[in-house]
Amino acid sequence: RFRRVMQRLLGSFARRSSLMMRASASSLAVRQSSTGVPVASHDTIRDQTHRRASVRAFAAQAGPVVQPGPPPPVALVSFTRKGAAKPSDPTDPDAHEVGIVEGGQWLWPVPRSKYPRGMTQLIAALHDAGGADGLSPVDALERERVGDPIPVSHVDLLAPIPNPPSIVCVGKNYLEHVGEVDTHMPGISKTKPPELPIIFTKAPTAVTGPGGGIVFPRNVTDQVDYEGELGVVIGKGGKAIAAEDAFDHVFGYTIVNDVTARDVQKRHQQWYLGKSFDGFAPCGPWIVPKRALVDVEGGNDPQRLLIGTVVNGERRQGSDTSKMIFDIRTLIETVSRCMTLRPGDIIATGTPAGVGAGMDPKGWLKVGDVCEVTVSGIGTLSNPVVDWE
Repeated sequence: RFRRVMQRLLGSFARRSSLMMRASASSLAVRQSSTGVPVASHDTIRDQTHRRASVRAFAAQAGPVVQPGPPPPVALVSFTRKGAAKPSDPTDPDAHEVGIVEGGQWLWPVPRSKYPRGMTQLIAALHDAGGADGLSPVDALERERVGDPIPVSHVDLLAPIPNPPSIVCVGKNYLEHVGEVDTHMPGISKTKPPELPIIFTKAPTAVTGPGGGIVFPRNVTDQVDYEGELGVVIGKGGKAIAAEDAFDHVFGYTIVNDVTARDVQKRHQQWYLGKSFDGFAPCGPWIVPKRALVDVEGGNDPQRLLIGTVVNGERRQGSDTSKMIFDIRTLIETVSRCMTLRPGDIIATGTPAGVGAGMDPKGWLKVGDVCEVTVSGIGTLSNPVVDWE
């Protein structure tokens, strides 16, 4: 009897050890992204899904607030001068200026006559000059620096691209965020990670800049939510871009807050309306060229950045871009299979866990709140929530 009991115990232990070893091997079965960062493979994601019955919704765990780090050495901005009349149409290139910020402090305005179409024209020109590798910060400054600089504190920053050709967004691209929001849409699960990127768009008219108001549309929604995201700015257009060539088309990076009316999103069974209210696409504070980006290890890898969101000083989101399910190369390849990308297009790469919809009680934004999204190496994008009227 004793031997039979011991045999059962040893057999149980062996089976459990085998399961643990397979789980460990699966967790290590990652693919190297083209930038050298481990990103979960589709097989790994499926294994993770099988090992747990569901992906639970939860608010981001407590931890330190993400810090932006030193300002980037070079960044591109759109702006108006303090004291000047507010433009009636900030998307009009004649209504604002563009320039290059050095070290977060000094702004070198670029003559409007040189780039009459504004920021998208400047992006395309700098990208062409730098080729696939991009201009170094020093070369970018030397190319465009003329006259005398002005302090950044003397201007009002706008969205760096006030009227982007397209804003392409990615849903449920961080594993921990998958279970936070239930959209009831066919083919989109609250319990399983997506097998392919979930792609949608926002209206360019939703764009606002640093300090611009997230407009609360009363009588339409009472569930306004935030989604802090890394934005990829396209520098060279293209169609059917292979993953290995994706970064040849990237100019740089910015911050996007994919603000969403959750109830509108569910009522209409699609995401466009619930994400396209005026002021629902804060972008900024600037664009950091890819060679000017500094990641957490001192390199230029956009998949090694910290990302976090704070509402009224309270930490809501905190993660890092290495945790994306689909990396930037995969996203560019996927999107460009179906649509032609153009200079100035923005790809918002998805949000980590900690959105208001995943909290208990819900952490919806309300009028008077201040929402701040920080991405290390880029900076902080801060926006107040303002009333519709």
